[in-house]
Amino acid sequence: MSSSIQSNLETILTTISGYECTLVAVSKTKPNELILEAYDAGQRDFGENKVQDLVAKAEVLPKDIKWHMIGHLQRNKVKYIVPFVHLIHGVDSEKLLKEINKQASKIDQVINCLLQVHIASEDSKFGFSEDELNELLVSGRLNEYAHVSIKGLMGMATFTQNMEQVGEEFARLKKVYDQYDMQTLSMGMSGDYLLALEKGSNMIRVGTAIFGKRNL
Repeated sequence: MSSSIQSNLETILTTISGYECTLVAVSKTKPNELILEAYDAGQRDFGENKVQDLVAKAEVLPKDIKWHMIGHLQRNKVKYIVPFVHLIHGVDSEKLLKEINKQASKIDQVINCLLQVHIASEDSKFGFSEDELNELLVSGRLNEYAHVSIKGLMGMATFTQNMEQVGEEFARLKKVYDQYDMQTLSMGMSGDYLLALEKGSNMIRVGTAIFGKRNL
């Protein structure tokens, strides 16, 4: 192992020290040894995008790690993560919300979730439209999901080098977020987390800038 992960973490934490935000280290595709190196450097929040990887890592890595499910979550896999997941970022439909509530009720847990809002120009991105989100939040239906706690919103900007567009998408999500009484706004990744923070994010998901290029 090298000391680069600790150094990278220190650099990022110094850079974001002026903001009140949670740093989620995106550990997807990374081996346990590298996750432990970040853990030993003080990092506790880690994000995975595949259920099977999340479950496997949670079984063997320190129990005080806060695991974030940051990828698209299929309903038939919800049951595997509800016993231990700290936060599900990508709740992109009410059907998924119902399934999380159903599985959590079986073990009498309350699962923290973020509602994913579609802010990108790409159709491939998941999430509620602004109208769908508003309809859900004002309808009162969330009261039916006693085993789900909506902590905030999550959004992914368009994959582009046009930072002006990315900034506009972040600003639009912040405007939506400000309409509701929520705690967490998760937006920003390795290439744009500073811009996201400037636009109001208080949770960033950073992988490459900590662990290096992604393993395929």
